[in-house]
Amino acid sequence: MEWYMEYEVIHDRPGILGDIATFLGLMGVNITMINGIADGKRGLLLDCNDSARMVTLKNALAKANSIQLTAFRKPSFIDRISLKHGKIIHRDANAPGTYSFIREDLGMLVDFLGELILKQTPVIGLRGMPRVGKTEATIAACVYANKKWVIISSTLMRQSMRRVLSEEELSRDCVYLIDGIVSCVRGSLEHKQLVEKILEYPVPKIIEHPDIFLRENALTESFFDYIVELRRTKDEVIDYSLVSQSFSAFDIS
Repeated sequence: MEWYMEYEVIHDRPGILGDIATFLGLMGVNITMINGIADGKRGLLLDCNDSARMVTLKNALAKANSIQLTAFRKPSFIDRISLKHGKIIHRDANAPGTYSFIREDLGMLVDFLGELILKQTPVIGLRGMPRVGKTEATIAACVYANKKWVIISSTLMRQSMRRVLSEEELSRDCVYLIDGIVSCVRGSLEHKQLVEKILEYPVPKIIEHPDIFLRENALTESFFDYIVELRRTKDEVIDYSLVSQSFSAFDIS
């Protein structure tokens, strides 16, 4: 049985990590992964088949003076990704289903999207300004999850708007990629009818520019299972009013 433990250093001193590792060893708990995930904060993936022993361990560490235990639970895929990359995935406190990434964390974003489409059949909205890497990250996530990506609409290479799909592209192993601006603003009637059918298929769907997609289809944000935001820097504002209404196909990729 695996457990995720996270703690913050309150009183820094030499040997804290060694003391914790020694204590875990004395309790018969194996450390399978450890990494710093923020300033003064560490995460550990632990292995132990005795639940009672883990409860004892949690209670003992909660009384330690030098550290503050901030998490002790069964690991989620987000915990594993945070440990792997040494960073905490930012989650919006006001919108629990919204997660934020910056370009330098593209590897973490690929893992995050990949795990979602590997284990679930979600509808994911992907926010971001032009040319930030949204479509590229999505395709890489499909490779990560060993899924076939089917571009329904995109401006990655040139403007694409599909009207029909082949039998192979209706497989449950597929992930549908939709550009909300291209489909809603420029899509033909046949294309929009295809998008409506695709939304009913029980396979993962990733929709870029979700706010435009919601607005043009009169949908609420609950339509999306997850909203993912990608910025060049953490301070970048995602504002579609900054994109000219007369944009060309390549301006919105």
